[in-house]
Amino acid sequence: MGWSRLCGKALQIPTRTTLVGLSGVRWTSTDMASVSERLSRVRAAVQEAAEIRAASCGTAEPHPVRLVAVSKTKPIEALREAYDAGQRSFGENYVQELLEKAPLLPANVEWHFVGHLQSNKVSALVRGCPSLTCLETIDREKLARAVNKAWIAMHGLEKKLRVMVQVNTSGEGTKNGVEPADAAALCRVVATECEGLELAGLMTIGAPDYSGCRAEDFHTLHLCRSEAAALLDLDPGRLELSMGMSSDFQTAIREGSTSVRVG
Repeated sequence: MGWSRLCGKALQIPTRTTLVGLSGVRWTSTDMASVSERLSRVRAAVQEAAEIRAASCGTAEPHPVRLVAVSKTKPIEALREAYDAGQRSFGENYVQELLEKAPLLPANVEWHFVGHLQSNKVSALVRGCPSLTCLETIDREKLARAVNKAWIAMHGLEKKLRVMVQVNTSGEGTKNGVEPADAAALCRVVATECEGLELAGLMTIGAPDYSGCRAEDFHTLHLCRSEAAALLDLDPGRLELSMGMSSDFQTAIREGSTSVRVG
């Protein structure tokens, strides 16, 4: 099998595919790998990219990177196979689909909501998914306050819901997310005015990148994190960066992502 180099880096992928994803999207028809085999490939790619990042930063060990398996439209059997292969973090884009799947998987699954959330769906999401671990798409103050209110009504103040502020780093009108200039202020609202929420970090969906080489949007998210950390008097390292999807997660990890969303 031939090999190609990605962006001139040491990370290599088979030439017969343009991306590595759990669903096997864009793999040739001869690739009949199971979900667990695809998952193993993605984990290997994540680890290699993390090692490249560590080497570039001069650190001895790579920083752990969370792999969120995005399971939208996937059958529950595929999720169970991934679970049996050790996957615990799953991401869903649609409230109804999450509410249907969550009861069918073990309670220790860590569900991440990664889709656009309408205010009128907040209560259903909070009530219907007890194992909701992180809501990655807070993109406006109204939504933050609605989630906070619903979470406290359901759970009180005994535990907080981890949330991320979604930033539209690419400036595309079709993308959701707060403008970069307003990201720090929204982070402040979440961290200081929403008692039921914990500001876990920032999230972005970069512009489409099938070359695996575009990094501008990731740099913008780094700047937004620095501004938010300064405003809140925090070490920037305390705020996660959720960036990178199926077509660009290796680049995102090399640029410092701590959580990637691969489907």
